[in-house]
Amino acid sequence: MSDSPEKQQRASDDAPLDLVIVGGGLSGGLIALALHRLAPDCRFQVIEAGETLGGNHRWSWFESDLDEAGTALLGEFELNRWNAGYEIAFPRYARKLDTGYRSLSSDEFHRRLVEVMPTDTVRLDTRVADLDADGVTLADGTRIDARAVIDCRTFKPSDKLAGGWQVFLGQHIKCEEPHGLTRPVIMDARVDQLAPHGNGSAYRFVYVLPLTEDEVFVEDTYYADKPRMDKSVLRARTQDYARRNSWKGEVIGEETGILPVVTGGDFAAAQDAQRIPGVAMAGTRGGFTHPLTSYTLPFAARMANAIATRMRDNPQTTGEELAALCDSRADAHWQRTGFYRMLGRMLFEAAQPDKRVNVFQHFYGLDGALVERFYAARSSWTDRIRILSGRPPVAVPRAIRALLSRGTPFKLENKA
Repeated sequence: MSDSPEKQQRASDDAPLDLVIVGGGLSGGLIALALHRLAPDCRFQVIEAGETLGGNHRWSWFESDLDEAGTALLGEFELNRWNAGYEIAFPRYARKLDTGYRSLSSDEFHRRLVEVMPTDTVRLDTRVADLDADGVTLADGTRIDARAVIDCRTFKPSDKLAGGWQVFLGQHIKCEEPHGLTRPVIMDARVDQLAPHGNGSAYRFVYVLPLTEDEVFVEDTYYADKPRMDKSVLRARTQDYARRNSWKGEVIGEETGILPVVTGGDFAAAQDAQRIPGVAMAGTRGGFTHPLTSYTLPFAARMANAIATRMRDNPQTTGEELAALCDSRADAHWQRTGFYRMLGRMLFEAAQPDKRVNVFQHFYGLDGALVERFYAARSSWTDRIRILSGRPPVAVPRAIRALLSRGTPFKLENKA
């Protein structure tokens, strides 16, 4: 699809851009796509330090996590779709839940964005030296002036926040024969609960996505107190799980990650410490994530559509106004997700590390619609009472201490 002559002329003007997006990961890429679709007259660029948009990731979500606008935005991509529900398994039981599941690879994310957006809107392999309310200075000294700037770079852990870590390594396996799976396995916790050496005990599970008839994605994940990863151990565990399920084949891709699980802290102080006056923050840096599951895509899609709608309805939006919009939505998100941070404290502070599996085992035994609302961060008050009622999966005195705690400040070491 070619641009109109008028738009081509606007793109060549020396006037400041309407918007610069720093960081072409999930959030930055979706904002760019939403702008392209909803605000086609907006002159913007997305600047990414890496060679591709999206890095090396796989993002997944439940069908019900997205509103209509979010579903339309993600409909731009070729997704892995499972409409027959998903499975979970724990030491005491296994069950199937009916919610549809979706997944998007970073390869597809990059391919589609580069395909649909004008080439002058994307700068790859480009490092930013500085950014401010009036634009961006690149590492080579080039200055890009803009009316507004959005910082979508990676989340920066802060000792003003509290919590633990979700550590994972996933392998994409091309099987020699069909694997036989028809649905994702979101959690298989019928594995030992030991984290790799140096990380203590943890809640550990295996996550499985049947991508095609003979391709499967197997990920070893654990919730731990320290941000440490032993890739050799996780690779061995992933391969062992595949062998036990008779999935023989070649590893054709690998993904790793260490994600924060925020359980408390002073959000305003953490944001102030990294805020650049007049620059908006979105994505994980802006605080838009599920505190307990670390899912980001539903929140990224919602924010992308909100920003694009604002730029469409008010093309003269300034950086200060866009920053205020993002700050307001981030504060509201923090307040709305306090319940999940409290559950995170129950997980990390009330449960003995090797018994953390009991917290999830209790939760997944509840009604499927409740689980669905939980992942979408839309738990009702009835849901919350139901989650906390019944026989507690942790000792009551420890649970009370966790409820009253502000959380354990992040331990920022990283020996991945």
